[in-house]
Amino acid sequence: MAYPALRKKGEKLAPLSERLARLGLQKDWDYVLHLPLRYEDERKISPIAELQAGCTGQCQGQVIRCERVRRPSGEQLQATVSDGTATLSVRLLHFFPSQVKQLEVNKTVRLYGPVRDGFTGLEMVHPKIKPPVDQAQLPSTLTPVYPAGESITQNWLRKRISRALLDVEISDPMPADILVKLHLPGLADAIRYLHHPPVGASLAALSDRTAAAWQRLKFDELVAQQVALRHSRALKAQSQAKPIAPEREVLIERFFDRLPFALTDAQRRVFNEIRADLAKTTPMNRLLQGDVGSGKTIIAALAAVLAIDAGFQATLMAPTEILAEQHYEKIAQWLEPLGIKLAWLAGKQKTKERNANLEAIASGQAQLIIGTHALIQESVKFANLGLAIVDEQHRFGVAQRLALRQGSENSLPHLLMLSATPIPRTLAMSYLADLDVSVIDELPPGRKPIVTKLISLSRKRDVLGAVADQVNQGRQVYWVCPLIEESEKIDLTAATQTYEELKRSLPHLRIGLVHGALPADEKQVIMQAFQDGVLDVLVATTVIEVGVDVPNATLMVIEHAERFGLAQLHQLRGRVGRGAEKSFCILLYGELSETGRERLKVIRETTDGFEIARRDLEIRGPGEFLGARQSGVPMLRFANLELDAELVEQARNFAQEWLQTDPSAAALHAKRWFGHAEGFLEA
Repeated sequence: MAYPALRKKGEKLAPLSERLARLGLQKDWDYVLHLPLRYEDERKISPIAELQAGCTGQCQGQVIRCERVRRPSGEQLQATVSDGTATLSVRLLHFFPSQVKQLEVNKTVRLYGPVRDGFTGLEMVHPKIKPPVDQAQLPSTLTPVYPAGESITQNWLRKRISRALLDVEISDPMPADILVKLHLPGLADAIRYLHHPPVGASLAALSDRTAAAWQRLKFDELVAQQVALRHSRALKAQSQAKPIAPEREVLIERFFDRLPFALTDAQRRVFNEIRADLAKTTPMNRLLQGDVGSGKTIIAALAAVLAIDAGFQATLMAPTEILAEQHYEKIAQWLEPLGIKLAWLAGKQKTKERNANLEAIASGQAQLIIGTHALIQESVKFANLGLAIVDEQHRFGVAQRLALRQGSENSLPHLLMLSATPIPRTLAMSYLADLDVSVIDELPPGRKPIVTKLISLSRKRDVLGAVADQVNQGRQVYWVCPLIEESEKIDLTAATQTYEELKRSLPHLRIGLVHGALPADEKQVIMQAFQDGVLDVLVATTVIEVGVDVPNATLMVIEHAERFGLAQLHQLRGRVGRGAEKSFCILLYGELSETGRERLKVIRETTDGFEIARRDLEIRGPGEFLGARQSGVPMLRFANLELDAELVEQARNFAQEWLQTDPSAAALHAKRWFGHAEGFLEA
């Protein structure tokens, strides 16, 4: 059971309006849409003998014992209640003097809460304690329980919501034919049914999110989201961009002539989609997604060269300095021989070098600028920016993506976003309605599937033998740990400890250690040594999750794999298998929860990034994929993208049709739901 966070001593309670605003409650309509989390059934009193463990129940009886009991975790209040049919234990792990008074011996109390098996029989932990009543005084309907904030009571919320329901006219803009087609009730009926359940409504029916009333709310929410995103797309279509369509593609032709490999069919298709977008006067807003190792960087470089061929600057922003530097080094190898001038911009640069680069950017001498979020600082002035590229786009908030594409007064640069985290179809339908999406859906030829094995930490010595075997064959190995140093709260092996252990166990190997707390220059030296083959084994934290490309690395060991997310495990595994040799990923696991076991099973059974992303969406939700939690993009309160996939598709199709037949009604509907988020729909 979760308990509300307690304020520190002397800390003032925030004003009520501020606490309500945190819940999104400001206008009457916000209260109308503040729907119950669950319902409590206080309609009958059950004899204690009929209560069942695992169920929620309500009983009434006399307190026959009550005492304070000291435990290592603190003082508890324990009581026994009897109604003549049986006894029930009551435990309060935290309690107030008023609760001690409620549970005084010989008092009659009414208890409501989950029942479970205790040490001496059935018990309730932190039940609701109320005065006794006759059956006739009990409520006749189910009681809604709302999401609440600090010192905001359920009674206050119920009264405020009831007032809003009286004051607000719940107009229903949905055409009657779509409601009939989808078997959905009217909006006012659905909302009132959920707030004020009728007599006889069952707990199961009200809690069932597939029931008609819930489906109506979800459908309206999904339609509003679709309309808002399509409105955003229409606004972007009104913006102007300078077309990138060079008369002669001199640099592109030379690029292809020098390229030591042929593009895959998928890469060629995606590049042609981007080329067609760049030639338009409407700013491109395209997401390029491809699994780990599918070759997104070469497409980004080609798009940049196309912009430079047309006389524009291009920029590429990456979320970390290591990844930005990797891009710089790789792309420089391709572009510098063509005479293209590159500039590098990062937060930790020396002032002299940074100023020289800023000058080159402002004068237009720097044609491709690569860096971190340092690119969006006020001091950076582009001479003629035509294309902005954002790598690992989900790691940036929408506000950051907006900042990068600030153009001149009358034009915006084209925007290309890259993601190695494949977006599940339902997520793309729901959140990317204002984007064009290109997918590289094949890996370069010669890539062999990575063999994934699950091994218990108790067999760690066996894994050391596999490490030595790979190095003896002239290969290199990654060993990834989740923490830098020991934590008392979470018993995980630290990277530093593993590094020392490997040096002792494998003294003939050259082993390096890299983690996020190292100075940037030291980190770079170690990473470079591994890339150059000077090190056999690189012990690392997740700083190597993205961007490190070492074709000679054929073994990835991930220690305490159960602590990593699915997408993270997939990204880490993708650091090997980049050469022609067979590669392996060993997932060392400790104690597994049910979720941890399921996660590792998914990783072992599939290397399909889209399937992994779909399963990850089930576990984590959409915010992590999109960077949307930092942005205010309309996230969903009621709909679930996986469970409501069919409804997402129906909402998408209807929104498109509605915008054509009655755009003003559609716009009003979207504003009612997502008006507060509109400013963030532009990136």
